[in-house]
Amino acid sequence: MPVLARTIEAAGIPTITVTMMPFLASKSRLSRVLGVEFPFAQAFGMVDDQAMQREVALAAVQLLEQAVEPETQRDLEIEWPIDAKTAYRAWQPAEISPFVAANLAQIRKARREAEG
Repeated sequence: MPVLARTIEAAGIPTITVTMMPFLASKSRLSRVLGVEFPFAQAFGMVDDQAMQREVALAAVQLLEQAVEPETQRDLEIEWPIDAKTAYRAWQPAEISPFVAANLAQIRKARREAEG
């Protein structure tokens, strides 16, 4: 995504990146970043919550209007209505991905080592 946004910006078209990981987006030096603390795959809000989705969309448009300097970042202060652990668990697919399945032993080992 950052590469695409930079390419579009280079063509003279302003972009907004709405992301759940604004710290990574800022490392990519994007022009305008709207950070949201939402579960993955739901950058604009909960499914069927049009008011939340509208609020995020309006914040993105306002950032586009107000950002006069490159690498502008704004974090949107909307609290997810479900506790984070439940929300992230609900986002996970029912079946483990082939990549994770093939690397599960290595992933578990890395987690054990990180925990000490």
